[in-house]
Amino acid sequence: MPAIPLPFVLALLLLILLLQNLQRSGFRPTASTVFIGGCTLLTAVVGLRWTIDMPALRMLQPVVASLLPPFAWLSFTGLARQPFRHAWHHAAGPVLVLILSATWTRWHPPLDLVLAGLFFGYGAALLRQAAAGTDRLVDARLSDAPTARRAVLFAGLVLVGSGCVDLAVAVDFDLFGGQHAASIVSLANMLTLPVIAYAIMVIGRSQPGHETGDDAAARSDFPADESNGNVPPQAITSPSTADDADGQQAADAAILDRVDRAMQERQLYRDPDLTLTRLARRIGIPARQISAAVNRIHGRNVSQVVNEYRIAEAMRLLRETDRPVTTVMFDCGFQTKSNFNREFARVAGMTPSDYRRSGS
Repeated sequence: MPAIPLPFVLALLLLILLLQNLQRSGFRPTASTVFIGGCTLLTAVVGLRWTIDMPALRMLQPVVASLLPPFAWLSFTGLARQPFRHAWHHAAGPVLVLILSATWTRWHPPLDLVLAGLFFGYGAALLRQAAAGTDRLVDARLSDAPTARRAVLFAGLVLVGSGCVDLAVAVDFDLFGGQHAASIVSLANMLTLPVIAYAIMVIGRSQPGHETGDDAAARSDFPADESNGNVPPQAITSPSTADDADGQQAADAAILDRVDRAMQERQLYRDPDLTLTRLARRIGIPARQISAAVNRIHGRNVSQVVNEYRIAEAMRLLRETDRPVTTVMFDCGFQTKSNFNREFARVAGMTPSDYRRSGS
C-alpha cells in the first residue's frame, strides 16, 4: 500500500480546520479563513515539490509563503475589516516576492532574505501588539482577551522563527548550494503552519460572530472606524488635551463614570460578545480614551475591569441563589470555564465552588 507523504496529511488536517472555521463564520470569507487556506495551499505545494519537482512549483512556493505574514497580521489585528485602501500596502511584499521568484533563474536575487525580512517584520509587529496589552485587541471578547493576547504573542514568535528558517535556507545556498534547503523548508512548515493556524483559530473564536442590534444602533449614532473604536466623544474632554493634571483626572473620572453607569444600569457586562469596540460604541467614547482612563485610574486593563463587574455579579448569584456554577458563569457574560475560574480566582482568591461552600 503506497504511503501518503506527510505534507498531504497535514494539508488534509488544515483543510478540515478551514472547513470548521468557514462553518463558524457562516461560510463568509474572513482574514482567518483566507490565512488557513493559504497554509493549506502552501503545505500542498510543499508536498508536490517532494513528489514532482516542477519549475512552476518552485516559483509558487515562496509566493504563497510570502502571503502568510500579512494575512496573519490582518487576522490578528482586525485590519481586514477596513476598506482595501487602508490595507493595500500589505500586498507590496508578496508582489516583490512574485517578481523575484519569476526572475530567479536569470539573476538569482536574494529571495530568502526578502522572505526572512517579511517574517521578521510582521513577527516583530505582532510581538509589539501583544506587548501593548489586551486593550489593543479591540475586537476580541473582553472575557477572552488574555487568551487572544497569548495567541498573538505565540504567532509573533512563530513568524520570527520562520524568518530564522529563511535565513538558514539562505546560508545553506551560500555554503552547500542549497542541498538541504528543501528539507529545512519542509520541516519548518510541518512544525509551524499547524501551530499558527491553530492560533488564528483561537483569535477567530475570541471575536464575536455577528453584530447585535445594539451595535447597529450605536454605529448609526456614532459612525466610526470599526477596527479601533474611534467614536466621537460626547461632552468629555480628551485626557490628551487636558490643560493640567487636574483636568486630566476630571476627564478620566467622567469617562469611568460613564463606563460604570453602563455596567450598573444597562449591565453591559452580561453581553458575552462585549469587546472594547462595542463598549466604545455603546457609551460614545473612543476606545483609546477608555483604555487610557482605566489604566491611569485603576492600573489595570479594560478586560480586567469589566470582568470584575462580572465576578461581582457571579459572587452575588452564588451567595443568593442555588443556580449551578456553569449557569452562573453564562449569566455573568463568560463563555468558557477556564476564563471564568481564572478571573474568579484573581478577584476572589478562590474558585467559584469554594466561594459558594464558604458562604461568604
